[in-house]
Amino acid sequence: MKKLIVTILALMPLTMWAQDNTWELPEQEQEEVKAEKENPDQKYLLGAVPVVDGKVVFSKTIEAPGKSASQIYGILKQYMEKMTKESNQIHSQLIVADDSKHELGGSYEEWLVFKKTLLQLDQTRFLYVLEANCSDGKADVTLSRIRYLYDENRTPQHLKAEEWITDKEAVNKKGTKLLPISGKFRRKTIDRKDFLFNKFETLLK
Repeated sequence: MKKLIVTILALMPLTMWAQDNTWELPEQEQEEVKAEKENPDQKYLLGAVPVVDGKVVFSKTIEAPGKSASQIYGILKQYMEKMTKESNQIHSQLIVADDSKHELGGSYEEWLVFKKTLLQLDQTRFLYVLEANCSDGKADVTLSRIRYLYDENRTPQHLKAEEWITDKEAVNKKGTKLLPISGKFRRKTIDRKDFLFNKFETLLK
């Protein structure tokens, strides 16, 4: 019996030390996971909003192998017309539809919703021009002339993309996160642009 007690006492410091380290290890792992976790703002940071000749212009060449300029034009025209009738639209219309040059241009005014609850609706009017130049096998798409009308029921703010969502205006000096107010406009604008460009890409596959 005495030998058993001695053995237990001899092992206690080792057991306690092992237990302490068992508790410490998860904490260390948690810190590593936090450090390695991707920044949720990463895709919206420096370079995500291109400025061309002083203007914010999003552009993308969308490949459509095997499709003629006329086919691509017809597909995109149909969708851009359909967009004008969607529930988020305010005053939107297709303003250019050139069958011979296969060029399309739409002027869109729609709602961008930042937050919607029973007690709060935070949104802005989002105005932009969406253009598509179609040729055999591809379409060159641009989204530009971006403006916002915000807080119109209280203190209306007319905002231009060049003064509001660029790197300088919407990203902190370290380039690690978006600023609270202008950042939400930048995020939603990029999300909308991504949705439209991806939709065009899907349509032209």
